[in-house]
Amino acid sequence: MDSLIQWFSYGLTGWSWLALVAVALATTHFTIICVTVYLHRCQAHRALTLHPAVAHVFRAWLWLSTGMVTREWAAIHRKHHAKCETEEDPHSPQTRGLPEVLWRGAELYRDAAKDSEITARYGHGCPDDWIERHLYSKHSALGVSLLLVIEVLLFGVAGVAVWTVQMMWIPFFAAGVINGVGHFWGYRNFQSPDTSRNILPWGIVVGGEELHNNHHAFATSPKLSSRWYEFDVGWLYIRVLAFFGLAHPRALPPALRSNPLKVEIDAETVQAVMSAKYELQAKLTRLCRKAQDRLEGARLQALSALRTDFEAIWTQRGLTVEQVISALQDWCQKAEASGVQALSDFSTRLRSLTLQSA
Repeated sequence: MDSLIQWFSYGLTGWSWLALVAVALATTHFTIICVTVYLHRCQAHRALTLHPAVAHVFRAWLWLSTGMVTREWAAIHRKHHAKCETEEDPHSPQTRGLPEVLWRGAELYRDAAKDSEITARYGHGCPDDWIERHLYSKHSALGVSLLLVIEVLLFGVAGVAVWTVQMMWIPFFAAGVINGVGHFWGYRNFQSPDTSRNILPWGIVVGGEELHNNHHAFATSPKLSSRWYEFDVGWLYIRVLAFFGLAHPRALPPALRSNPLKVEIDAETVQAVMSAKYELQAKLTRLCRKAQDRLEGARLQALSALRTDFEAIWTQRGLTVEQVISALQDWCQKAEASGVQALSDFSTRLRSLTLQSA
């Protein structure tokens, strides 16, 4: 009887509560890394490829710790980007309200997963092997139940508390905080056509996903940090995996450079500007805010109008390269004739832009 009570209290390990706290933090952190590196960056956005063994470790742990189905998760997230902040967005705080997304984020995912049309349209390219069809997808709830049994055996009754923390971590932080607060509060580096925001400049608790505005500006980038003071722990793990040949990151956000000898708007200019249009829009916005206090009358009106005109160029769909060249040339001519030094300097910078050679 004493041994049974001992096992019930401490499990097979006999670990102290401090050790169990460490286990809970370590496992929830690993779950976050599985979500951001595997589900989000690798599967949903194809921002990197992973060695099959590494990918399967991520898949197996996600099955145990979340019960999420890769194809469903990737499809729902892709639809979020395709229909961002419209009524069709599966989890937008702009249409559903922040409390709904923050506290019911995981339920919104489950509701969307019931729509087979979403999975069929947006779920292409995800794992469809034997183990996915016969275990991970077919018995998605079995994994979390199995994890509960394992942790009760290892840690005794305290294993239930560890398991509960694991079950709550992703629904609250990944589904609730990032999808909710990440479209509601924080700072913006880029003028992406949505309300996405960077919650914090240090992406550690949610694996780098805190840098949500950066992600929406460059959705296919495996790196979510952008400024020198920002830190993306998910990118750190990707670099470690890449060092050992276990991951292969794809395109990073484009690097621009200025060629002082280049003064004409051409196809090279368009390529450079289109690749970093949100960054340039944000830079123009900052310049205009600094300049507007020193201006009045016609020049102030010109400043406001030209800022709006520059952003409007990128909202027009289906423009040819020649049409974009013409629109940029017209904008630069107006900026240089406006009498506003900030606009003239921005125009000169725009004309000289090229993409940094790899």
